[in-house]
Amino acid sequence: MKKIFVLFMALGAAAFAGEGETMIQAYSVIAAGVGLGLAALGGAIGMGHTAAATIAGTARNPGLGGKLMTTMFIALAMIEAQVIYTLVIALIALYANPFL
Repeated sequence: MKKIFVLFMALGAAAFAGEGETMIQAYSVIAAGVGLGLAALGGAIGMGHTAAATIAGTARNPGLGGKLMTTMFIALAMIEAQVIYTLVIALIALYANPFL
């Protein structure tokens, strides 16, 4: 926990080093990194649960394996789409920053 606190303090010091537009750009970089990290973490957890449920369902009823796999791939695509949306928003915040 201490390491995370020290990391955020260091990032905060880097963000406050500039003024005006530089500070907004620094906060945008931090927000994009944290937001993308949280989105990737949530997506990975969701994908893991989806794969585990599919494997458990196939183990219980091997005859439905094909249908379960199809449903799993659709669910994984939807989960990954959420992470890609976050990536797009992060890239907008970094390169076409509306706050500048």
